[in-house]
Amino acid sequence: MKEINIMSQDILLKIKDITKVYKINSKTKINALNNVSLEIKKGEIFGLLGVNGAGKTTLSSIISTLHPATSGEILFGDNLDKSIYSDLINYRYTIGFCPQKPNIDLMLTMEENLLFAGRYFNMPEDKIRERIDYLMKKFSLTKYAESSAHALSGGYKQRFVIARTLMHSPKLVILDEPTVGLDPHIRRELWEFIKQLKSEGVTVLLTTHYLDEAEALSDRVCILDHGEIKLIDTPKNLKAKHNEDKLEDVFIKLVKDTN
Repeated sequence: MKEINIMSQDILLKIKDITKVYKINSKTKINALNNVSLEIKKGEIFGLLGVNGAGKTTLSSIISTLHPATSGEILFGDNLDKSIYSDLINYRYTIGFCPQKPNIDLMLTMEENLLFAGRYFNMPEDKIRERIDYLMKKFSLTKYAESSAHALSGGYKQRFVIARTLMHSPKLVILDEPTVGLDPHIRRELWEFIKQLKSEGVTVLLTTHYLDEAEALSDRVCILDHGEIKLIDTPKNLKAKHNEDKLEDVFIKLVKDTN
């Protein structure tokens, strides 16, 4: 994958002092995120890493508007002049969210699922048809157009969910553990799809437990620890700074230092 100059890129999204507090009961609260601030650049693949409970899924769910932040702001727009909370409808038109577990409507065919997604985003009918044909071919799903999700393997279901995420041509695609539980060769196929998104100018926020995946795909990675940012850097820089050949070894070293 061609390395890009991150410093020269424009900012797509600015996260400012995001905090998320979960109230367990009247006496107990959990701070899942503590004053998290970062910037996501246009056209980059930005990896969110961390052990279970580090806050990466919470952060991605806030960015995708599945859950509100307790405090803080997320800014978007050409001049980063809008809060997502003041303009949620337009912001949601710019993002696509791909969940970890495929949530495909089993009552609809694959084609009908895509049709529904297009109508959800108020796309014109001719554009919906054009986009369905394009995505079905791109992800090798054409033969399943009239099938329900029952006919698809795990890998093809994940292909479909990514295709559905792209129906409205979002600027930012949020992938939550997109290859978890898949066979190695299917994982590599999905890697290629993700790289293609980048080549088309789409920004990708990638949450993953697989350090080889983060290293192969990410322009920059953000390591979260106990709800706070431990560092943000390129895999190449991290390996050089810590004198390691693999990002996984750097991550393990950093986690050990924390604990």
